[in-house]
Amino acid sequence: MTKARSSKTSKPTATTEEVRTVPSHAQVDIAVDELGVRIIHPYSDGEIVRSFDSGHTTRVREGLPVPLGATWDGLGVNFALFSANATKVELCLFNEDGEQYDVIELPEYTDEVWHGYLPDARPGLLYAYRVHGPYAPHDGHRFNPAKLLLDPYAKQIVGELKWDDALFAYDMQSPKKDLHIDNRDSAEFLPKCRVIDPAFSWARSRKRHIPWEKTLIYETHVRGYTMRHPAVPEHLRGTFSGMSTPHIVEYIRSLGVTSVELMPIHAFTDDRHLQDKGLHNFWGYNTLSFFAPHPQYMATQTVNEFKQMIATLHAANIEVILDVVYNHTAEGNELGPTLSFKGIDNASYYRLMPDNKRYYINDTGTGNTLNLSHPRVLQMVTDSLRYWATEMQVDGFRFDLATILGRESYGFDEGCGFLDTCRQDPVLSQCKLIAEPWDCGPGGYQVGGFPPGWMEWNDRFRDTVRKFWRGDEGQLAQFATRLSGSADLFNHRGRKPYASVNFITAHDGFTLNDWVSYASKHNEANGENGEDGSDNNISANYGVEGPSDDPAINELRLRQMRNMLATLLFSQGTPMLLAGDEFARSQNGNNNAYCQDTEIAWINWNIEEKGQALLLFTHRLIALRKRFPILHRGRFLTGAVHEKLGVKDVSWFQPQGPEMSDEAWKDPHAKCIAMLLDGRAQPTGLLRQGSLSTVLLLFNASHEDVVFTLPSVAHGESWRHIFDTFQPDDVNEHNFEFGREYICTSRTVVLFELISTAKH
Repeated sequence: MTKARSSKTSKPTATTEEVRTVPSHAQVDIAVDELGVRIIHPYSDGEIVRSFDSGHTTRVREGLPVPLGATWDGLGVNFALFSANATKVELCLFNEDGEQYDVIELPEYTDEVWHGYLPDARPGLLYAYRVHGPYAPHDGHRFNPAKLLLDPYAKQIVGELKWDDALFAYDMQSPKKDLHIDNRDSAEFLPKCRVIDPAFSWARSRKRHIPWEKTLIYETHVRGYTMRHPAVPEHLRGTFSGMSTPHIVEYIRSLGVTSVELMPIHAFTDDRHLQDKGLHNFWGYNTLSFFAPHPQYMATQTVNEFKQMIATLHAANIEVILDVVYNHTAEGNELGPTLSFKGIDNASYYRLMPDNKRYYINDTGTGNTLNLSHPRVLQMVTDSLRYWATEMQVDGFRFDLATILGRESYGFDEGCGFLDTCRQDPVLSQCKLIAEPWDCGPGGYQVGGFPPGWMEWNDRFRDTVRKFWRGDEGQLAQFATRLSGSADLFNHRGRKPYASVNFITAHDGFTLNDWVSYASKHNEANGENGEDGSDNNISANYGVEGPSDDPAINELRLRQMRNMLATLLFSQGTPMLLAGDEFARSQNGNNNAYCQDTEIAWINWNIEEKGQALLLFTHRLIALRKRFPILHRGRFLTGAVHEKLGVKDVSWFQPQGPEMSDEAWKDPHAKCIAMLLDGRAQPTGLLRQGSLSTVLLLFNASHEDVVFTLPSVAHGESWRHIFDTFQPDDVNEHNFEFGREYICTSRTVVLFELISTAKH
């Protein structure tokens, strides 16, 4: 009999065990002798009976190899754990104080899955595993039964990771490092898994299914968004319940965005080196469990709190997209801790160096890379996605370092197992799927290289728009390409303009306010001597580094923020807005706030006057995008005359009036252009003329005012001035005749609507 390893026990350990074979119709047999109570219960071929001298008994049946994880079926709990190379798996049970009171060897092994069934177990049970096998790092094996392990399929994680040397499978003091095994028990330092009851009443809640061409994404962070909000009760701040409060939901709804993209909410860990410096992993890109919500985000400590948040946002017609991290785990490289996957089956879960499996392939820059070429690892990831899409009713996913998910041993392949699986899966193929299309491995930059059905973060849009508005030379042609949907990257295989997820800022990098306030990063609070974070910010401070009291500098900064937001929302593609940019939030020049679980990264809802003005401006921009569907067409712009319809979907004009020539496109000093979007252009694959409003956009990134000659349009009579970033408070609409000269102020965006003769 295997004894429980914990020296503290709240319940006596077993003293014997037996296996009895009884027919399915047999009566329960109870025997009492000097060993205590023995219970024999009918179950197919038999069951293991664990007898305790106190009368406590844990019954074990063979169970099933599917589904993986701990599954409550209404009568008992089935446990199933994949490990191709283990020799024995032990299920460890704990009380609410975290004290281990029983160890049960899983009795069956089927198709590389260890499994057993506890008919007396119930939701709420705390558990974890110990897995036996060889400790042979050079062969890729790192089994160590002294290390407690989390179930990769755990639906809830309870407690926090407490960093201690016992969490490492090797002796950290040994000169051989990871080659010398450590026998200390890690149980008291590891959080535990909890068996859950998945029951939840969704009532009339349902997924939103907002069309891509109407989607407007709002990237935010559960904790950072709610920690300083005055309308969120203090005990709910930083939690899913905080995100569900009426003021939060109404603010997001009234802004006009359609989809909230939440930064990682899967259970994650703090990095040890951050804790040693008094910092924390704020962003959450350090996954511990792919099925469990982060414990610190649950005010009620129940999984249903997440479901309630989803139901509340759905009721407000807001989609929820999760930022997910399936490229690596929190276990790091060969010198990292053993918390779950590494101790369950290291050689299966991770990509290892083929010539020495002691070491890990590090295409993520975080120490390890999940091996999605392995069918069971691929199954785990897709099972996780389906779980969040079905059981948790999530609408879509943004995949961190998604190139890794499409990487086989020979490199990135858009026909790889994972990408193919998502395309054919009846659940996942109906979700919004967004790739961050790069990693740090060979050939890792794959913007535009993902298959149909995938949308992609377009950093080329971000960089080009930043350069253009900063006043860099030679950007005009690229700027026009980004405005019109980045067809050079995405117009193939039937992909649409919305495949380009356009952004000017994101969680990683400067906020919009900091982009116009700092020429360089200021990450001193991270404690890395300013060596962390990108140096390529393509930013400017316009005269003073940081906050300024100069009215002229502040006016220019605010106008540049308006120009960036207008460009984002007037461009073809799917816009993504970083939360807080709509009212000029700042991180004090920190462009890598991953470790700042502080007021640096928490959104400040005490919005200043300039922020209030920018917020009203952003509301208006979003309303204009919805008012003019020509700004988010479902077809790529070509600039060619349609022979049968006699319509050109987009025309580009020089300020003086003529259309852009090859010479004009190549002019490195050109920093202004007019873009005419004709509403008569063919809207779909059917041969018919469109009926959308025609708009004219003027962009002037130069330091001087520029005179534009307003072009004439065959089916119109004049232009109505709708919008101007130089005069954002002017909501009066003015008419201008064709051919009239219009002075476009330096660093300004202007929007006109065509007054059509067909309307009279």
